[in-house]
Amino acid sequence: MNNIIRELRAEQGWSQAHLADLLEVSRQTVNALETGRYDPSLPLAFAISKLFARSIESIFTPDQESK
Repeated sequence: MNNIIRELRAEQGWSQAHLADLLEVSRQTVNALETGRYDPSLPLAFAISKLFARSIESIFTPDQESK
């Protein structure tokens, strides 16, 4: 899954550690989300959506791989 978390975080001027604190996750989790190595749980996706006041669909997009 692709996402724009890094861009949204940069717009706010937040570090990965600060975003992690706001979401109550580790900085490593934020890094893994931003690099696409980890897909968030549904509750975490909703928390990210609420924090940035954007729809989940505007933050997360499926990979373009055909299945």
